[in-house]
Amino acid sequence: MRYKLLGKSGLRVSELCLGTMTFGEDWGWGASKDESNQIFDTFVAAGGNFIDTANGYTDGSSEKIVGELIAKDRERFVVATKYSFPLRMNESQGDPNASGNHRKNLMQSLEGSLKRLNTDYIDLFWLHAWDFTTPIEEVMRSLDDMVRQGKVLYIGISDTPAWIVAQANTIAQYQGWTQFVALQVEYSLIQRTPERDLLPMAKAFDLAITPWSPLGAGVLTGKYNKPLQAGEEQGRLANSAAGTISEKSLAIADVVSQVATEIGHTPSQVAIAWLCAQSGIIIPIIGARKLSQFQDNLAALNVTLSPEHLQRLNEVSQIELGFPHDFLQNDTIRDRLFGGTFNAIDNHRT
Repeated sequence: MRYKLLGKSGLRVSELCLGTMTFGEDWGWGASKDESNQIFDTFVAAGGNFIDTANGYTDGSSEKIVGELIAKDRERFVVATKYSFPLRMNESQGDPNASGNHRKNLMQSLEGSLKRLNTDYIDLFWLHAWDFTTPIEEVMRSLDDMVRQGKVLYIGISDTPAWIVAQANTIAQYQGWTQFVALQVEYSLIQRTPERDLLPMAKAFDLAITPWSPLGAGVLTGKYNKPLQAGEEQGRLANSAAGTISEKSLAIADVVSQVATEIGHTPSQVAIAWLCAQSGIIIPIIGARKLSQFQDNLAALNVTLSPEHLQRLNEVSQIELGFPHDFLQNDTIRDRLFGGTFNAIDNHRT
């Protein structure tokens, strides 16, 4: 495992992050405590030190399991957890302050995570999702207070519009508060819409990007492109309540499988390798319910995609950037508005 700096910080994290949403069986699915232990040991043996969890994952069991696993060598690990959601999804129905981005929930969530993880501090504390209610100033000042108290070392933000992240970091910069150093978003060959605004914003603010669901909820493994075999476990998305899989998603998965066959690797490894090949500081979050699945994902580190394979994957999964991106990238528009001088400046910057 190689290491990367976490955004504009000096913190060294492994090039893959261990996602532990599957640690615990409280939700009726997931990895048992023993299986979680084996997955963790495999990650550590490969040199991994970056672990991602959240207060509400498996109703708190994920944090408890992670806390037990890191206890013998706490300082070695970069532990990330999140706040915003309630500990249990139905908990907020009786308590209006059991969820959200506000100071009260931040403090009570952090204290609960510290207890479950059995640690004095959190290396990276994520805001889990924007609530469109709490003022940005309250969020950033509250997070800065936690950093100044030594309970949190770095802060990150997840599942939030680009303009809010940009505004938050700009306010923090001019107030002298702690700024976000990382951004967590859904990003994969199936979900490339972050390329419109979130990824360019992250590059502008020097934020590390930690994509979740790098396999598109399992679609990129190719298992939905073929009939279910006798005795084979049914995928999550096969449940009608989870919605249907689009034809475009299946077409993307088909090309991923073709590339995998050509280079002698699995579709999962190709999908993760594509993410790692993107520009910027990309640190995919990989997790699994079974050790065999995790070992397969981890082997993506051994995959190097050729320019031709990258082009095929990019073309089949390409999205429309939309306005104003497509408008501003139109050569005719650029020539009419700015002429050759603009092109010369643009090429120079590139």
